Amino acid sequence: MCMACYVDEATKSKIIAYNAEFHKVTKSPYGSDDEIGMLNLIDAKSRSAIIGRTDASKVFDLSVDHFVGMPGWFGAGDQPYQIWMTHTPQGEIVANTMGVKRQQNELVAYSGDSISMYTHCGTHIDTFNHFGYNGEIFNGFTARDHLGSRAWDICGPEKYPPIFARGILLDIAAMHGVDTLPPTHPIGKADIEDSLKRQGLKILPGDVVLLRTGQMLLWPDMAFTKNTPGLNREGAEYIAKHGAIMIGADNLTLEQTPSAHELNFFPVHTYLLAEAGVPILEMAYLEELAAEKLYEFAFFGACIKLRGATGTPMRPIAMPLR
Repeated sequence: MCMACYVDEATKSKIIAYNAEFHKVTKSPYGSDDEIGMLNLIDAKSRSAIIGRTDASKVFDLSVDHFVGMPGWFGAGDQPYQIWMTHTPQGEIVANTMGVKRQQNELVAYSGDSISMYTHCGTHIDTFNHFGYNGEIFNGFTARDHLGSRAWDICGPEKYPPIFARGILLDIAAMHGVDTLPPTHPIGKADIEDSLKRQGLKILPGDVVLLRTGQMLLWPDMAFTKNTPGLNREGAEYIAKHGAIMIGADNLTLEQTPSAHELNFFPVHTYLLAEAGVPILEMAYLEELAAEKLYEFAFFGACIKLRGATGTPMRPIAMPLR
């Protein structure tokens, strides 16, 4: 008997985590060309089921704003969010970039702008080409065969379907009786089971599971980025083996930092993305859901289709269930 199995045998065959081996990429049970992992559980039946239960009278926005000076992952030298004007009404009168008459520029107040940012900025998803092992990523795709001069040609966010699913919120901070978990607090199996029991929930195959650490109460102070409480590998395995199709949190990295693993500086990222085939959602705004104790909801989210990118912004929303 498998003591780590949380589903029946028929369902187990659909959950990639049961094929995982420690620090090795997993070949997908959904085929050698699979690029979406556990998101394969989304189909017409599952979408119709959640839409049919959705109460659209209230919408919770689970994303944060992008703005100059916002907290983010900059520890590895990646650029912060920047925005700048490329056209302004007065500037067009002077520069006349459109090559029109002055009277036209005076009449038409033209503004335009551009942005630059790391693709893991703000509320975003991590794709399977973000982390792997020894030059390989999920499903055995290799950097040698699939990484070009600009981007991967495999496992980018353009392949991800819009996500329609049951979502559950596990308020780990509230379970511990605090507003915000202490720095570097590891969220393992015991925390998850205690939170599920406290909230009267079960993780079901096909769920999006969101963890509240309370870190958003620090936003937008840069303290948000330091020594984050978060999921550890034990907790990640527990959720993945229940059949979650995506795991997210309200912190910078989803996982506990700094890493408690001697060799692996991101053990949860590598496990979920390379071994378990579970995409990651980071920097989700969960305070309104927690305030209303809305622990079960309809989750809807779609990512910007940045071809071949390792991450991309997402604006997820939650709505109550009937």
